[in-house]
Amino acid sequence: MFKSMKEDIETIFENDPAARSWFEVAFTYSGLHALWAHRVAHFFYKRKWFTTARVISQFSRFMTGIEIHPGAVIGRRFFIDHGMGVIIGETCEIGDDVVLYQGVTLGGTGKEKGKRHPTIGNNVVIGSGAKVLGSFTVGDNSNVGSNAVVLREVPPNCTVVGNPGRIVKRDGVRVGRLDHNNLPDPVIDMFRQMQDQLDDLKQQVRELQTQNGGVQNHGAKNL
Repeated sequence: MFKSMKEDIETIFENDPAARSWFEVAFTYSGLHALWAHRVAHFFYKRKWFTTARVISQFSRFMTGIEIHPGAVIGRRFFIDHGMGVIIGETCEIGDDVVLYQGVTLGGTGKEKGKRHPTIGNNVVIGSGAKVLGSFTVGDNSNVGSNAVVLREVPPNCTVVGNPGRIVKRDGVRVGRLDHNNLPDPVIDMFRQMQDQLDDLKQQVRELQTQNGGVQNHGAKNL
């Protein structure tokens, strides 16, 4: 247990440059507190002490602002940055080395039974305010941009942005940590392509007008 707690704290130092000391991290990081409370709640959940598990998770939610259902399965080196408003559903499965930012929802889309929440692969980063909704997989080494709404499966090594989520990078060099200040925008890219096409059409019209003007002038001289 203490080895796992030590690894959790080291994970925060690796991901958060604002972390200064072990004491500060252990006593002030709400994401860490929510993770530790979840482990206790999940212990009781697996032994079918469902009410006890929910009481622990709800107390943790009240104290941290982070709601993790006790049934969720979370891997190693999990990091929630800031964390206020994060929601993780009952059948959600999270791999190793995953980073979530504030306001992330890993939820379902209805009242279906069974597996209804997403499976998050290893080394995935999900940006602030993103919603990943449904029973599908977000592949390893993928990034989900801030405020994206992801409703379908994401292959490994992808970057997803927008609402609904669009894959803007896939099967290239391994995707690193999410650069929130340099995200591609597929809508803007589409408008730029349309503008380029309009410029080409305008140029073609000018050339045709010039040619027609030359033909008319030539005909007038012959008359």
